[in-house]
Amino acid sequence: MAASFRLDGRRAIVTGASRGLGAAMARALADAGADVAGVATGDLAAIGSDVRDRGRRFVAIAEDLADPDAPGRIVARTVEALGGVDVLVNNAGIIRRADALDFTPDDWNDVLDVNLKAAFFLAQAVARRLVEQGQGGKIVNVASMLSYQGGVRVASYTASKSGILGLTRLLANEWAARGINVNAIAPGYMATDNTAPLRADPHRAAEILARIPAGRWGEPADLDGAVVFLASSASDYVHGTTLAVDGGWLAR
Repeated sequence: MAASFRLDGRRAIVTGASRGLGAAMARALADAGADVAGVATGDLAAIGSDVRDRGRRFVAIAEDLADPDAPGRIVARTVEALGGVDVLVNNAGIIRRADALDFTPDDWNDVLDVNLKAAFFLAQAVARRLVEQGQGGKIVNVASMLSYQGGVRVASYTASKSGILGLTRLLANEWAARGINVNAIAPGYMATDNTAPLRADPHRAAEILARIPAGRWGEPADLDGAVVFLASSASDYVHGTTLAVDGGWLAR
């Protein structure tokens, strides 16, 4: 059973890998045996060192996912450096906050372009490579609690993460028969840069914490088990699922 969770010899692309949830998931995949292509606009030196310290290969790919040509370059660079691709973790995302009455087209488009449009086209580029390789593979999208709930003051983020949940199901419907598992992780309220404004607001932070049955904010490492499961052969018959890692938030 333990062997089914191993990723020895697998090659994983992780977007938004320079920090936070992306860096934690990259480390977890490396711990399980995967080589990693880390994608980010930020500094990838630290996560590259962490992956190599675990005895795995790492390639840093500096790409802005808002560029429509980025998906093709990311896959090509991964194949060049690692010899192929087996796993995609679509983690990169941005957020903009404003009242819905004041939300601007730029704040709408910027978030949808990165969080939803780029996630789809990178999944498409990876899936084309997986079909070419003929051995199937794993795509893990990163959803959110706002895939299920409306939230406040984050119109484009809520729309994008609701879209990720639906897109995960659609791609699973189309690609399961090709041996490609498409699933998602929905992190709860995690201690990351995206939630820094919430954690800095004593009233809002107290409201959130009071609703989490686990009694704490999530940490990036809380996603380790979920991402390794969904990237490994242990999840071979899991398709179109969004796994909440939320300290019990949705059960409340």
